[in-house]
Amino acid sequence: MNFAGPTFVLAIIALSVGGWMFTTWVRAKHGYPVENEWGGTVHRTDVDADRKIALLEGDNAKLSGQIGRLEERISVLERIVTESNGQAAQLADQIDRLR
Repeated sequence: MNFAGPTFVLAIIALSVGGWMFTTWVRAKHGYPVENEWGGTVHRTDVDADRKIALLEGDNAKLSGQIGRLEERISVLERIVTESNGQAAQLADQIDRLR
């Protein structure tokens, strides 16, 4: 085997490029960030990411509104329960008015 010839150098270059291509393919397949030609990283982009974010923002707004309404209802119930001069009839009357 002649290690001084150009075929040996070309074989090393081919094996290096082939190994780089294989590792890049494995990284991309499994979702790891891939290095670009300048050494920076390129992350996998999700095509539906903007749509998912918009849906989550809508759900967040809806749930925030529900929490606000529930806090108001709890504050009314706390006020009814903690009244110091309330009698049973007044309490029943207030509960009926809230319905």
